[in-house]
Amino acid sequence: MEIKERIQKLRTLMEEKGLAAYIVPSSDPHQSEYVAEHYASRAFISGFTGSAGTAVITLDEAGLWTDGRYFVQAADELKGTGVRLFKMGESGVPTISDFLKKLPKESKIGFDGKVIAVNYFNSLNKSLAKKGFTYSVNDDLMNDVWDDRPEIPTTPVITHETVYTGKSREEKIKEVVSEMKTLGASHYVISGLDDIAWLYNIRGRDIRYNPLTIAYTVLTEEKAYLFIDDNKISDKLKAELEQATIEIRPYNSIKEYFEKLNEGLVILDPSKTNIWLHSAIKIKKLPIKDITTRLKGIKNETEIEHVRNCMVRDGVAMVKYMKWLKETIKERTIKEIEASDKLADFRSTDELFFDFSFPTISAYKENAALPHYRATEEKQATIKPESLYLVDSGGQYLDGTTDITRTIAMGPLTEEEKTDFTLVLKGMIDLTLQRFLYGTTGSKLDIIARIPLWNAGLDYKHGTGHGVGFFLNVHEGPHSIGSRPNTVKIEKGMIMSNEPGVYKAGKHGIRIENIIVAQEDIKTEFGGQFMKFETVTLCPIDLDAIDASLLSKEEKTWLNAYHREVFEKLSPYLNEEEQVFLKEYTKEI
Repeated sequence: MEIKERIQKLRTLMEEKGLAAYIVPSSDPHQSEYVAEHYASRAFISGFTGSAGTAVITLDEAGLWTDGRYFVQAADELKGTGVRLFKMGESGVPTISDFLKKLPKESKIGFDGKVIAVNYFNSLNKSLAKKGFTYSVNDDLMNDVWDDRPEIPTTPVITHETVYTGKSREEKIKEVVSEMKTLGASHYVISGLDDIAWLYNIRGRDIRYNPLTIAYTVLTEEKAYLFIDDNKISDKLKAELEQATIEIRPYNSIKEYFEKLNEGLVILDPSKTNIWLHSAIKIKKLPIKDITTRLKGIKNETEIEHVRNCMVRDGVAMVKYMKWLKETIKERTIKEIEASDKLADFRSTDELFFDFSFPTISAYKENAALPHYRATEEKQATIKPESLYLVDSGGQYLDGTTDITRTIAMGPLTEEEKTDFTLVLKGMIDLTLQRFLYGTTGSKLDIIARIPLWNAGLDYKHGTGHGVGFFLNVHEGPHSIGSRPNTVKIEKGMIMSNEPGVYKAGKHGIRIENIIVAQEDIKTEFGGQFMKFETVTLCPIDLDAIDASLLSKEEKTWLNAYHREVFEKLSPYLNEEEQVFLKEYTKEI
């Protein structure tokens, strides 16, 4: 069925239900970044397959809102669909609420309340208050439009052993319940799938790239309740969970659970709790950021040590890959997807490998100027022995989550390419080297990575760093490094990325990304505790792309020390030819 036919079928249903508009977000009932195929309704109804965006269908118009990462992709995928692209944040482009304000007063707007977060609905409702709109919040019309809609996945749940996590599920529950009681709450409902996975030391395969299982949980002082399809839970795991006073209940019975409660105070995160569940909670609510999100974001020493070990093995795969690229391009050209598949082969041979942590970005030359480019069989570049190739990839291992970007010289470079590469490298190194006072937030550090680029009149339109999970989501809060204000102070044990870039349309894109861990540094009388970053990613930064004359003495010292560490830690796991290659690409400059 073509997109236009799908939209027309939806409009017929809307007319039957008296709906003037229908909102289709990218999310699932847990506000996940990546979703199971069952919840890919926005892609189904609009044709746009990016990870972020919202479709709004009225009886005579259809629009798709997405951000700057996806403007080019969305414009291409929406051709011929009748869906209009609205570029979020661009001057003169109406917001979703502006678009809906054109509807007649007292119109009825529909959506599936299971996939709309409380915060989103409240914000939309507030901006449209003067229109007197009403809302139909339990209309999952996609079930009637999407004939062959995939089922909600029911992959087996596994235990993430304490040898990796450093804390048992009992210890974590006790810590969270203690904070819950301090806040005077009798119940705490958690919707975020990575929070649930972290809390109970469980993982699954319900969502590609994220080792998660679809579930809700509720904590009380006496026991915990895990609302999940129990077909996913083995007898052995069920016994383990019951030992930790975790009771298994059917997934959708969480609504009935709350409808029966008539007293108490429940904690919930309105950015992750959906309207369907929120409307079932009749007792008093305390809307705050999830306690688990903050605790999860600070990794313990066991987790960090495992991440260090994981990065060695991931780095070995990357070195083998770089060697393959450099040598193969001298003999023949390479397609972007072939390059991506080759890296997948190197990474997936690891005995602790579970999955990839996100779809690999394999982008040559001007394609790399699109920060979230995705090569397809129909549209992919041929890598030639010239210019720059960017690969952004990562793996999910039982002992950690990796995310690394390297931009690689495939042959001779122009002076502009080398200059841009070196400016990005300077920004990455400068942030790595920055000592900062405890209490500093990521938004205050962001400028450090941009200064070399700003001095050259350049910038990039994405954040400098995101939190990284431990065998969990590759994008994890609450901390980040970016220009957007963030009040979360950087704590010891927080893992995040460091990835400045430069993107020149029609020419090239450059990004260099390492994973860093916040650690305590010196203490002084001037403010007390200072912090620093430890780099845990281990992989050469392509010397063929660097203009060493642009690096300061301090930057050269860091780069040489980093490359010595890369060689020392990776070479024992390489054969003789690979060691020779690595020696060449970690030599001093």
